[in-house]
Amino acid sequence: MKTRTMAEPYKIKMVEPIKMTTREYRAAKMREAGYNTFLLKSEDVYIDLLTDSGTNAMSDWQWSGMLLGDEAYAGARNFYNLEKAVQEIYGFKFLVPTHQGRAAEHITSQLRIKRGQYVPMNMYFTTTREHAERAGGIFYDCIIDEAHDAANPFPFKGNVDIAKLQKLVDQKGADAIAYLSVAPCVNMAGGQPFSMANLRAVAAWAKKYNLPIIFDATRAIENCYFVQQREPGYANKPVREILREMMSYGEGMTISSKKDNLVNIGGFLATNNESFFTKAKEMVVVFEGLHTYGGLAGRDMEAIARGIYEMVDDAYIASRIRQVEYLGNRIKDAGIPLVVPIGGHAVFLDAKKFLPHIPQEQFPAQALASALYVDSGVRGMERGIVSAGRDHATGEHHKPKLELVRLTIPRRVYTNLHMDVVAESCIALYEEREKIKGLRMTYEPESLRFFQARFEEL
Repeated sequence: MKTRTMAEPYKIKMVEPIKMTTREYRAAKMREAGYNTFLLKSEDVYIDLLTDSGTNAMSDWQWSGMLLGDEAYAGARNFYNLEKAVQEIYGFKFLVPTHQGRAAEHITSQLRIKRGQYVPMNMYFTTTREHAERAGGIFYDCIIDEAHDAANPFPFKGNVDIAKLQKLVDQKGADAIAYLSVAPCVNMAGGQPFSMANLRAVAAWAKKYNLPIIFDATRAIENCYFVQQREPGYANKPVREILREMMSYGEGMTISSKKDNLVNIGGFLATNNESFFTKAKEMVVVFEGLHTYGGLAGRDMEAIARGIYEMVDDAYIASRIRQVEYLGNRIKDAGIPLVVPIGGHAVFLDAKKFLPHIPQEQFPAQALASALYVDSGVRGMERGIVSAGRDHATGEHHKPKLELVRLTIPRRVYTNLHMDVVAESCIALYEEREKIKGLRMTYEPESLRFFQARFEEL
């Protein structure tokens, strides 16, 4: 039976006008920005798919909650509302708020990693890896091989490869591992989920070696939706219930609330380990603020608390992911190479296959993201060799197998007509892809270079 159209489970109460520009105007702005979409001004962007981080539209319930912000320095009531939401929805007892997710990553890395220890991850994420390495840790990729193949349709490409974990233990010993960093809906793999069966097996393996699992739970609810839709035994379970089971296999989590939690700023770490919690409370005071606000205003904590309850609504998450699927299917049906299955938060164009005439050293994903903006005013971002950075020891580029352009859909912001505009621009570029030129990097920051690097056309 054909799947029927699902409308958004909300009404629009406010609109924000967006500026229309010419191709000539956009070409000039792209040159000024050094062919880096991060360096464009938002007022010059028509449809902004740079990220889903902090770009969500909040609900009337969240906005009304912000008017109830308790801005006391210590013990604000909004902290306790957030603590209750985390305990009820995620299942972790202890909470430390932070101004955003990377602060939670920093605290976790500094407290849990001893210099020279390995941190296995189901593929790296940029800030997670950066904080681990700054703490003296060594990134170890333990994702399944299918995740590195954009065209592989395996439904759970975010799965952890336990054989790779075992190999690391056999070679280095369990004491050489700080913890397992497991991300639901792996961003750099194309927003790909892991299965609950895989997570249970990983948890059993980790228990055998007394190794904690720490979730990067930033997009966990999207992973729960895919479990509900794809994994036997979960079809009739609400995502709220699936999330509680998922989190039960970990000792703690870090999160950027700017994604799943449907807000514009904020994050936290949560754990059931009281000893770690005590140390984290001490460190958050040094870097963020008192442990009952952690760099956030009371009104922001209230918005996060309410967003946590809203994110586990089954109708909401189905609508959110089906919009991503709508865009992905339009692009895929035109024969354009992209990561399949279509991920939870974004559509990822396969720049290597889109632009086979541009070698990876000439940054094809960066070039494609730039060309997309010039064509239509759509801002995406590179997820390839630029994002991967350099090997700290050799200075050579990391060359990931995946060279992608990420078209990231903000939550509750755009309509499917906006998605049609994006798809039509991708199709037009693909038809004339030979005209897109490679790039040369003219400025390169030492860390997280994709944010500020500059380029010029070859």
